[in-house]
Amino acid sequence: MNALTLGIIDPFHSTIMQVIRDALPRGWRMSVTAGPDNEARAEALRNADLAFVMAAKMPADLIASASSLRFIQKLGAGIDNIDTDVCAARGIGVARLQAGNAIPVAEHTLLLMLAACRRLPYLDRETRKGGWDKEAARGVSRQIGGRTVGIIGLGAIGREVAKRLAGFEAQILYYDPYRAPAEVEESLGANYRPLDELLAEADIITLHLPLMKETAGLIDARRIGMMKRDAILINCARGGLVDEAALHQALMEERIFAAGLDAFSSEPPKDSPLLALDQVVVTPHTAGGTLDNFKPIVSRAFTNAQTYLAGGALPPGDLVVDPRRRIA
Repeated sequence: MNALTLGIIDPFHSTIMQVIRDALPRGWRMSVTAGPDNEARAEALRNADLAFVMAAKMPADLIASASSLRFIQKLGAGIDNIDTDVCAARGIGVARLQAGNAIPVAEHTLLLMLAACRRLPYLDRETRKGGWDKEAARGVSRQIGGRTVGIIGLGAIGREVAKRLAGFEAQILYYDPYRAPAEVEESLGANYRPLDELLAEADIITLHLPLMKETAGLIDARRIGMMKRDAILINCARGGLVDEAALHQALMEERIFAAGLDAFSSEPPKDSPLLALDQVVVTPHTAGGTLDNFKPIVSRAFTNAQTYLAGGALPPGDLVVDPRRRIA
C-alpha cells in the first residue's frame, strides 16, 4: 500500500503535525492545508486518497472537489462536521475513533465542574488585579463533594466521568436512551433516572451525547427551567445540544448558578453573550485535546486507514460509512 496521499485540513499545532509525520507509513505522502479557508483545504485534498479530520468541516462541496478521496478518518468520535450522505453517495468510507478521547474529555469535564463551582476565571482575574476578597468567594463557591451529579449519556465518556466522580463522594445519576446493564450501574455507583427527573434532581448536569436529529436542542428553555436554582450545566459534547439563548437568560436571571462550556453551536462563539458572564467558564472545544492522547489516536487512525483500504474489518463502532457493503 505505497504512494498514498494523506490530506490534512485542520490547523494542527506543529507538535501535533510532527506526531502525524512520525507515524506516516513508509511511502505515504502528506498534503497539508495552507490555510483555514475552503480553497486551501480543497487544494490539500485535490490529490488525496484519504483524509484525517479533527474539527474542520467537510461539507458537500469540499468532498466533491476531492476526486481521489476514498476514506475519511475522524480523529475523534463525533462526525457531525462531515457530510456523510455525500460520502456514501460518492463511495467514500468514513470512520471515527469510538472512545478514543474518553479519558481526556472526562478529565476536562471534572476541570469545568470544579472551575464552575469555584468561579475560577473570575477569582483568577480579580487576584491578578490585586483583589483578595476571600469572604466574597466563600459566599458563592460550591463543591462537588456531597452533591448530586447527573450524567446525560453513559457511553464511554460518561462512564469515565462517573469513575472519576467516585473519589468526590458525589451521588451519581444518569440518563441514556439505552439503559446500562445492572452490573455497569452497580460498578459505577450510578442510578438511572428519566431525563426530566434527572434535571430536577441534579446539582451538576453534564452532557455526553452525540449531536444528531434526536438530540439537537435537547436542553431547551423548558428543560433548563426544570433545573435547580443552584444547578451547574457542563457541556463537553456538542454546542447544538443546548439552547444557548435560553441558557444565557437563565444565568442572567440567576435561575441556575453557573455553566462550564467546551462546545458552542457556532464555533468560535465570537458574539455569544455567554462569554460576558462571570458565572460561565469556557474553553475552545479542546476537552479531548492532549498531546498524551494524540499519539494513540494517530496510531489508531493509521491502523483504521490501512485496514479499510486493504478491505479489512474495522473495530466495532468505528466504521460509520462503508460503501464496500453495497459493492459486495
